[in-house]
Amino acid sequence: MKTAQTKMSRRKFLIAATAGTAATGAAIVGRKQKDAASTPNSGAEPGKGYQLTEHVRNYYRTAKI
Repeated sequence: MKTAQTKMSRRKFLIAATAGTAATGAAIVGRKQKDAASTPNSGAEPGKGYQLTEHVRNYYRTAKI
């Protein structure tokens, strides 16, 4: 009779672990979406960051193997 109780407790543990993992994943995804929505648009300023200019194209052309 003890093995039936052991199997039930293992089953309950696995169900609880799966539910906890799913809840944790949902919380992480929700947090990332909330953070992304609250950040201002950083790409609005022209002239900042990476730009594909003529000298960059020349580098890519000469760096080909």
